[in-house]
Amino acid sequence: MHGFMGISDLCEQRLRIFWYFRVITEWKMRMLKRFSRWLDLIRRSKRATFGPALVTDEDRELANAHFYYHDHDCLRNLWANLHDIGGGAWRSNQPNPERIAAFAKMGIKSVISLRGTANLSHHLLEKEACETHGIALESLALSARRAAPKEEYLALLDLFDTCGRPFVIHCKSGADRTGLAAAFFLLHAENKSVEEAMGQLNLRYLHMKWSRAGILDLILETYAADLKAHGAMPVRDWLQNYYDPGAITAAFAKR
Repeated sequence: MHGFMGISDLCEQRLRIFWYFRVITEWKMRMLKRFSRWLDLIRRSKRATFGPALVTDEDRELANAHFYYHDHDCLRNLWANLHDIGGGAWRSNQPNPERIAAFAKMGIKSVISLRGTANLSHHLLEKEACETHGIALESLALSARRAAPKEEYLALLDLFDTCGRPFVIHCKSGADRTGLAAAFFLLHAENKSVEEAMGQLNLRYLHMKWSRAGILDLILETYAADLKAHGAMPVRDWLQNYYDPGAITAAFAKR
């Protein structure tokens, strides 16, 4: 009897070990499949552009993956770089759909994107989210590392005059293009001094003056110098009559 009980206990113990082994093996296989699918999703989402709209479930999945991994929303989730400029204007880095929903709750009426309207994941997701929440989306394509033609900056001032407030203005990181745009807003719409406006290009917003984006600082420095040379003038008049992107680019290259 005791021998039979011993054999029974041994069998039960081995069955339990086999069951644990099977559970662990199945868990490992599920994790490997998920990891493999995750890697495949990242690989497939690396494509640069999508269609004009996210029509299929696959398009949406790939766009979300591209936005999260390749456009670095995974990093922006850690810090929104969201700040109140004043006068009904806010600055931010690229918002995801959840943050756009939060903008709607804040009463934001417009979003100004400085990243253009190409069929990229960030624009398609932002456009869709803004439409869902009744927020007007305006877009311009500005550069963080060059002095743009005056027409682009004048178009930005026009947007400040016409878009509904409060609004959020953003680029990708909310550091360089957004900093210059915020400075132009303070100069154009809030009649602030150049010195105060230049504070929008600051390391606290992740703007690095010593990098190639320092050309944006030089734009404002040139405006300040022209004010001393020619007297007070609105930033729109300066852009229209004095702003010379070629000269600014040449001067920056000598630094």
